Amino acid sequence: MVRAEVIVHLKDGISDPEGQNTAKALHLLGFDSVKGVHTTKVWEIDLDLPADEARGEVDRMCRRLLTNPVVHDYSVRIVG
Repeated sequence: MVRAEVIVHLKDGISDPEGQNTAKALHLLGFDSVKGVHTTKVWEIDLDLPADEARGEVDRMCRRLLTNPVVHDYSVRIVG
């Protein structure tokens, strides 16, 4: 069994309202050094596959469900 770590983030130039609101809240709390906040989602997926097959399977999951290729970039790391 292996674990895949999928990191999904917005592409450059795509608006990130959650990150912007978090940055504003941090400024209101006095954290003036914050210059930007960007949201990222991490998926940890356990697979009953050999490591050499897992990456292809996870790429298919990303294309079909976990990401929107218009607005997201992602990276995959296979552990174990």
